[in-house]
Amino acid sequence: MPFTALGLNSHITKAIRESGYTEPTPIQSKAIPIAIDGRDIIGIAQTGTGKTAAFVLPILQRLAEHPASRRMSRALIVAPTRELVIQIEEATRKYSRHLRNVRTVVVVGGVGEQPQIAGLRAGAEIIIATPGRLIDLMQQRHVNLSTIEVAVLDEADRMLDMGFLPAIRQIVRALPKERQTLLFSASLSPEIEKLTSEFLQHPQVVQIGRRANPAETVEQTIYEVPKSRKVALLLHLLRDRALDSVLVFSRTKHGADKIARKLEQSGISVATLHSNRSQAQRLSALRAFKSGAVRVLVATDIAARGIDVEGISHVINFDFPPQPEDYVHRIGRTGRAHAIGDAISFATPDDAANVRALERFITRGIPRKRMGDFDYTEQREPVAFIPRESRSFSPPRGQKAPEGRRSGTFTSRGRSHASPAPGRATAPPRGRRRREAR
Repeated sequence: MPFTALGLNSHITKAIRESGYTEPTPIQSKAIPIAIDGRDIIGIAQTGTGKTAAFVLPILQRLAEHPASRRMSRALIVAPTRELVIQIEEATRKYSRHLRNVRTVVVVGGVGEQPQIAGLRAGAEIIIATPGRLIDLMQQRHVNLSTIEVAVLDEADRMLDMGFLPAIRQIVRALPKERQTLLFSASLSPEIEKLTSEFLQHPQVVQIGRRANPAETVEQTIYEVPKSRKVALLLHLLRDRALDSVLVFSRTKHGADKIARKLEQSGISVATLHSNRSQAQRLSALRAFKSGAVRVLVATDIAARGIDVEGISHVINFDFPPQPEDYVHRIGRTGRAHAIGDAISFATPDDAANVRALERFITRGIPRKRMGDFDYTEQREPVAFIPRESRSFSPPRGQKAPEGRRSGTFTSRGRSHASPAPGRATAPPRGRRRREAR
C-alpha cells in the first residue's frame, strides 16, 4: 500500500518519496489513518519500525488541511532526551519541506534559552521538547499550551521510568481538555499502560508484533566472557572490518569513557555519547558517527534514546542490560526499517540471572558464540605487596623521627601509633594509667 492511500496531502507524499520511502511500515499504515481521523492512539511497536513518522505525518496533514488564521502553537511533541527531540525535529523538517509556513521549535536543556523563547514567541506551530526544559519555560510564562490541538508522548515508558511522571502530569494539565493525544513506545508495561487513562480518552491500541519483541531482522548472539576480558574481546571483534558502524552500550558514563580510551589507544576512531557531555559535544559525536568519520560510538542507555542512524551494522552490549526492555531498545538501533543488523552481548557469570530473565521476556533463547582464536582465561589483577620498611613513619621534612617510631608504625582508627623500639618499655594508654592509679 503506497503512502497516497493513507489520505496524506500530495506535498507530504512528495517529501516522503524524496526521502527514499515508497511504502509505509506496519505501524504507519495502521496508526496514520486513525490519527488523521482525530482519535487517540496507544502505539506499541518494535524500535526501528517508523514510529516517528507515524505521528509526525498526521500532524503535518492537520496543519496542511486546516491552516490557522494566525500564528500559534498547535502541536506538542514530548520526548525523554535531547537527541530524540533533535531526531524528531529533523524528520519534521524533512517531511514538511513542501508545506508553507510550518515552523518548529526545539525546547531542550543544555543550550541557551533565548533562541527557544524567540521561537515560542514567534508562534511555532510544532513544539518538540524534553519535559525538564519545557517545565522551566512554562514556569517563566514563555510557553502557551492553551492552543495545542495534538499532544504526542514519545518513548512514554522511558519518560515514566526516568521519573518524569510529575512533569508530564503538569504539562498535560496545561493542555486543553479537547485535544488529540498520541502515545507511542517500543514497549509499554501493563503498569504504565494503566496510567494512560489519565492522558488519553478512549484510545485505540495499535500494536505491531508481540509486545517488546526485538526486530526479526536483528541477529542476536551472546558471548560468555569473564569481566576482565571484555575489553580484549571487544578489540578482537573489531579486527573484523565488517563491523564498520558499531554502537557500543556501556552501563555507566565512566565505563563509556574508559572503553573509548582503550579503543583510541588501539587506533580505532571512536566518539562517546552520555549525559556528562555538553550538547555541542553530543551533537558533534552523532554527526561524526552518522557521516562515518568515526567507526564506533560508545553510549549509555539514556543518551542513546533517539539515535536514528541508518546503516548501523552492529550493536554491542558491552555491559549486559539489567532490564529486558533496555535490551529491546538497545538492539533496535540496528536492523531499522527492515534492514539486517547484528546484536552482540557480552555476558559475565554475574549476568546469568539477567540473561535468563531476558530470554523469558522475549520467549526465545539467544545463541551462544565463542571466538576460536581468543583466550577467554580470566586475568586476575595482581595484589600489590608493600614491604614493611616502606610503611615506616615518615617525619615532616627537616625533622628527625622520634626514637620510638624508627621501627615502624601501625594505624588504628585513623591515629598513628609507634611500634616500640627493641628493648624499650612503653607506657600504658592514658585511660589504663588512671584506672591503675585508683
